[in-house]
Amino acid sequence: MAICKQLERAFLPLTASGMAESMTLMSNDPRLENILSAIRDVPDFPKPGIIFKDIAPVLGDPERFSETLSLMEERIAPHQPTKIAGIDARGFIFGAALADRLDIGFIPVRKKGKLPWETIGKAYTLEYGEAEIEIHRDAAGEGDRVVLVDDLLATGGTAGAACELIESTGAKVPLISFFIELSFLDGRSKLPAGILVDALIKY
Repeated sequence: MAICKQLERAFLPLTASGMAESMTLMSNDPRLENILSAIRDVPDFPKPGIIFKDIAPVLGDPERFSETLSLMEERIAPHQPTKIAGIDARGFIFGAALADRLDIGFIPVRKKGKLPWETIGKAYTLEYGEAEIEIHRDAAGEGDRVVLVDDLLATGGTAGAACELIESTGAKVPLISFFIELSFLDGRSKLPAGILVDALIKY
């Protein structure tokens, strides 16, 4: 089960030739080339045949991390969000920093049982079993425009459930913003229709 949950996050499968899937930058901005050069391939993690895309070097480099946040901020700001929501756990890294830059509130979308106050939750199906995410009952409401942020769009199940959970409060989700999208996993098909989806880098 632990491996299955990890596989739902950040990985690239090898093709028959042993080469990783191709990559597409979602802009010609030179900042993206600088960011991309720091993403590290870790072969055979978390199991043989997988190339893990490690973003830790981007997070650890103040220039590259700042450039990443700037690019995401530029694409989020036109949607006039009143709050940013980040998915547990790496979505917290990007989401909280972006909320600070935009001078708006941050909503942590957490695994079930991790929030201390009254919550509302949404269950969703994984490849093997079911999971549930929660937010505080008063995290958002009518009139809020909440942009959902995460580091990676893979299979899309968690992000899709998070959108439905946020909109159940009466808030609107105009945009879901990802750092990386693994397009060959077709995660967009799991996301609610009518919500814009953006990713800086697409594999």
